[in-house]
Amino acid sequence: MTRSLRERLAAAPITWGVCEVPGWGYQLSPDKVLADMAALGFTHTEFGPVGFLPTDVHELAAVLRRHGLSLLGGFVAVVLHDPDRFESEMERVASVVGQMASAGGMWFISCPVFDHDDWQRPGLDDVQWNCVFDGLAAIDDLTAQAGMSHAFHPHVDSLIQDDIETRTVLEHTDTQIVLDTAHLTLGGTDPVALVRSHSDRIGLVHLKDVDAAVADRLRSGEIGLMRAVQQGLFPPLGQGVVPLTEIIRSLEQSRPDLWYVLEQDAALSGPGADDMERLRSGVVQSLRFVQDSDFAC
Repeated sequence: MTRSLRERLAAAPITWGVCEVPGWGYQLSPDKVLADMAALGFTHTEFGPVGFLPTDVHELAAVLRRHGLSLLGGFVAVVLHDPDRFESEMERVASVVGQMASAGGMWFISCPVFDHDDWQRPGLDDVQWNCVFDGLAAIDDLTAQAGMSHAFHPHVDSLIQDDIETRTVLEHTDTQIVLDTAHLTLGGTDPVALVRSHSDRIGLVHLKDVDAAVADRLRSGEIGLMRAVQQGLFPPLGQGVVPLTEIIRSLEQSRPDLWYVLEQDAALSGPGADDMERLRSGVVQSLRFVQDSDFAC
């Protein structure tokens, strides 16, 4: 029997402000984040930044079990364009894949970046692009050997951000894609059109919306990504400009077993109660959107 969309909706630590981007604000503890997820009815979580959850296999299983959660997988920034770093980066990826697989994770989500500590966007030459393609294929193999799946994630400030870059990777690799409804929109990709043209390449979906006014300030360079997030770049689902109902209806028609992740990127300035209540309110409103919407075709 096909599970409902709500039953296929996981949570992500970044919705609670926990992120691998350098300098990304105040970071909550795993127990605080996972307890809140469980209280809101989630059964699955993403991994969060490498090191957020325990790296020891037994400790990782224990913390997930304590909160009644299973691991869906996780987002990992990877450096693939530099041939001199290929071997060491694949060793790092293999280690993280092993950690996720040991906890029952299904999805390894890669995000090619310039450097783990410096998300700049220099233009890549053909040799560097070919290294990216080869790296994604290598991760496909590593994850398959571990019984997991792999999808790449177009993302603001990463090396795969805009529509040309996204479609270039789709054309030159067999790697599946994470349909992040907001980051694709911000990069100039129409997620509705991508679902229609590449539904067979979509591995899983990150659901988030976009505030048009804040997005314009981000695109113009007036503010950076973290500041934009703090100013409401990603509002609760259904309160922005992303045509989420149309996207989900199309996906549910063609791919009714897909997993979704409620991922409303947040950045905290501190542990204040007001910020925590704002984050939780956004999750509750987004869950209400999912539960109250009619996604039947």
